[in-house]
Amino acid sequence: MTMLNGKNAVITGSTSGIGLATAELLAAKGCNIVINSFTDSEDDHRIASELAKKQGVDAIYVKADMSKPEEARGLIEQAASKLGSVDILVNNAGIQYVAPIEEFPTDKWNAILAINLSAAFHTSAAAVPGMRDNGWGRIVNIASAHGLRASPHKAAYVAAKHGIVGLTKVVAVELAGKGVTCNAVCPGFVHTPLVEKQIEDRMKETGFDRDKTIRDVILEKQPSKQFATVEQIAASVAFLASDDAAQITGTTLSIDGGWTAQ
Repeated sequence: MTMLNGKNAVITGSTSGIGLATAELLAAKGCNIVINSFTDSEDDHRIASELAKKQGVDAIYVKADMSKPEEARGLIEQAASKLGSVDILVNNAGIQYVAPIEEFPTDKWNAILAINLSAAFHTSAAAVPGMRDNGWGRIVNIASAHGLRASPHKAAYVAAKHGIVGLTKVVAVELAGKGVTCNAVCPGFVHTPLVEKQIEDRMKETGFDRDKTIRDVILEKQPSKQFATVEQIAASVAFLASDDAAQITGTTLSIDGGWTAQ
């Protein structure tokens, strides 16, 4: 994957979890990196500076609230201005909320659709012209097994992730033959801060201990009964960004321990 050396990558929601692991791996492969979150803290900027120092690449932090279309598009504009281009876009930012549909708060529905789906539309729309002009680009959308399957009480998340899969296919078809690919990675349960919060919540609901909650509740649908790791998801993104994957576009890559095989 030496062809990634010198490419410029934007990863949304990248100060922790899958996003940070992806930023670290792409930087290790020679990419210049834009780290993103909405918090704009000292820690956010420190992550970027330490990544740059460790890997010998350019790494900057750009604040953008992905629930706001103008900031999502502005992230791409700033990245292109600071680095010269956006060659790789990883749409990773996401939030979650769980409730029965009749109790699902409207504001939570709107926020999840905005951050998990609409943001990817806005960043992609802003990045595509430059990628097309350069004759090379990679868009990787972090979807979910929930982009292919449904679970109770996750109306907004499932709707958004199904939407990401559809958006991926449209962008891929529109850009086929232009050197730009668009694919979706569909993880099952990955041990991230988002999932850790779900473990804690479900322990309270069920009264189970941690191990039983993970095995019988969280990983109920994941036949391997093992979490995917953030490093495994990052490696799939790096592969899809490589020349080895140049003819892979418009598809989903499931990393779910057999969940969607059932």
